[in-house]
Amino acid sequence: NIEPVTEELAEDITYVNASADIIKVELPFPEAVVGREFSVIGQARGTWFFEASFPIEVRDKDNQLLTTVVAQAQSEWMTENFVPFKAEVKIPGSYIGPATLILKKDNPSGLPEHDAFIFFPITIEY
Repeated sequence: NIEPVTEELAEDITYVNASADIIKVELPFPEAVVGREFSVIGQARGTWFFEASFPIEVRDKDNQLLTTVVAQAQSEWMTENFVPFKAEVKIPGSYIGPATLILKKDNPSGLPEHDAFIFFPITIEY
């Protein structure tokens, strides 16, 4: 049973060169308590992807990178429409505590002016 992200929780999402009209995360929701293995599920417009994927980072409370995984489009991504995506996250080691989930627009150009991402807090608890 998936709880929709409420307006209150949506306020915990920070958008950089992005908006809820470009990318939506269904799971986990902001402030969620997750295990060291969890799925990231949502929808993004096709323009967020490159070659049907984009990177997701998890950073610890000190902004140190815990892991980077790749979200995969679950249907045709060469569209302006929303495309479902999914990624499986496995946190290496024994880290438990506050973390930040960052979903990055794939930016093959590498030019910072094309960077876009969203991020929000989660807690890795088990």
